[in-house]
Amino acid sequence: MPLPFVVALLLLILLAVMLRGSEPSKGNRPFLALVGACALQSIVVGLRWGYEVEELRYVLPVLASCLPPLVWASFRSLIHQEGGAGISWLHAAPPLVIVALLAIAPALIDVALFGLFVGYALALLDLARNGTDALDEARLEGAVAAHRALFLAAASLCLSALFDLTILLDFAWGKGENAALIVGNANLFGLFLFGVTALVAARERAGPVPVSNVDHLASQAVQDRDILDRIDRLLTEQKLSRDENLTLSRLARRAGVPARQISGAVNRLAGKNVSQYINDFRIAEACRLLRETDMSVTSAMFECGFQTKSNFNREFRRVTSLSPASWREQNRMLDASLSGSA
Repeated sequence: MPLPFVVALLLLILLAVMLRGSEPSKGNRPFLALVGACALQSIVVGLRWGYEVEELRYVLPVLASCLPPLVWASFRSLIHQEGGAGISWLHAAPPLVIVALLAIAPALIDVALFGLFVGYALALLDLARNGTDALDEARLEGAVAAHRALFLAAASLCLSALFDLTILLDFAWGKGENAALIVGNANLFGLFLFGVTALVAARERAGPVPVSNVDHLASQAVQDRDILDRIDRLLTEQKLSRDENLTLSRLARRAGVPARQISGAVNRLAGKNVSQYINDFRIAEACRLLRETDMSVTSAMFECGFQTKSNFNREFRRVTSLSPASWREQNRMLDASLSGSA
């Protein structure tokens, strides 16, 4: 079986995992479309270079031009939008430009694809420059993972651009003798990275929640301390930290404070981002459950608002420098020694 078909199979498995893991809400559609497009391109690559279906040489560049806009749209869906959808139609232009170049200037297609991939990689880095809190539609539990996936996606686009440049040079200097090897092997690594990146980021997007009747308070010049006190009351009294789908955007709506003001207040007063601040509350609750009850580590994880063990263990070690099991054992021994001395 040609390698492109193996990659396509792996991507289809990733797509099935994404569809099975949660409802394909409107916000996750770009991620699903991205993985589907990568699988389709991999199949077309296998047919073109593995079985020499020459007619598909016109399809490949058009499919390739769809990937960067889909990557950008996927991560842009993790950022709350107050409008601005009017420019989204511009991201449909790349495939149309490639179709036009196929008709009038085929020699420029590789150069256009190189510029397209690099341009969108820079656009992703621009999304990432504001830090984890910029991804205010990502679950706070996994916002760090989504932010890292953003950098991985930008690197994958640059890698694909490098492969396109290598193919262009191969045709210029070697009459395309190694093009099949490059496309059929190295370029597929970039496609698989897109799929894995989409899976990681899509998992951290919050699922849909019922529309609440919470009134939106007018935004005013609120002091950082007042904002943090309001957030703390929501996290403790209303146990909002236990909501596994909590995002900065939703927290802002519940508090009646703009997300940017919450992020600024947390950064200035607590010296950390909102994701870490919320997870500190969750880990504190997990520690209480591990110390005061016989609840299992997994049950405590779900009870305090985490959905995945990897995120829970990472955040637990960040706060306590221990694994949950080690922390429980150490603190129970301490409690036992204190009880004995009393």
